[in-house]
Amino acid sequence: MFTAAIFDMDGLLLDSERTIMKAWLASARALDLLLHEADYIGVVGLAHAESTARLTALLGSTHDYERVQRDAARRLSPEAGVVFALKPGAMLLLQALQQRGVPCAVASSTQVAEVRRRLAVAGIDGFFRAVAGGDEVPRGKPDPAVYRLAAQRAGIDPHTALAFEDSDHGSAAARAAGLQVVTVPDLKTPDAASSLQQLASLVDALQHLDDWFAAAPRNTLPGL
Repeated sequence: MFTAAIFDMDGLLLDSERTIMKAWLASARALDLLLHEADYIGVVGLAHAESTARLTALLGSTHDYERVQRDAARRLSPEAGVVFALKPGAMLLLQALQQRGVPCAVASSTQVAEVRRRLAVAGIDGFFRAVAGGDEVPRGKPDPAVYRLAAQRAGIDPHTALAFEDSDHGSAAARAAGLQVVTVPDLKTPDAASSLQQLASLVDALQHLDDWFAAAPRNTLPGL
């Protein structure tokens, strides 16, 4: 059985990837630049530095990347009314793990300050012992560094932890750090062959908890 869980955030806990992609595509169109959906999906799961480099190459220059980035940030700002909803089953799964005493952490490609903000806005930041972001490590996913950092901060042995991911890049990062992985597809379907289990949604994870984690400790009365 596993003793801990480490989660990706965007596209896994939060229904954010599709909204972010639509903002980038709309911004590129508004600025008369070409950015295809398939090209954008190719950067999903990468850390900020890697995704920036790829998007810069796709858009043609640093100047054009910065123009699109600013416009997309405006479209995604809280002032624009954008709030990323929890994915189905996310709250129930986190509550169930908390009841079982399973320590949890987040290993995200997103910059750590934004990770903390999004988790707080969604009302789930209190479930996590630690978080790690893509801007805190030399290389992002599929490199395992962000998973190792999250595990270290949370006091988790990665070899006894289960990762939850939605992308091939994230799944590869978790496996390289020593974790087994459950995948829940979002924008694209990860390779199921490398997953312990591939689920349609986090709701489906609830039926597997007895197989993956120890049961919740029972309250006992003194002297019994």
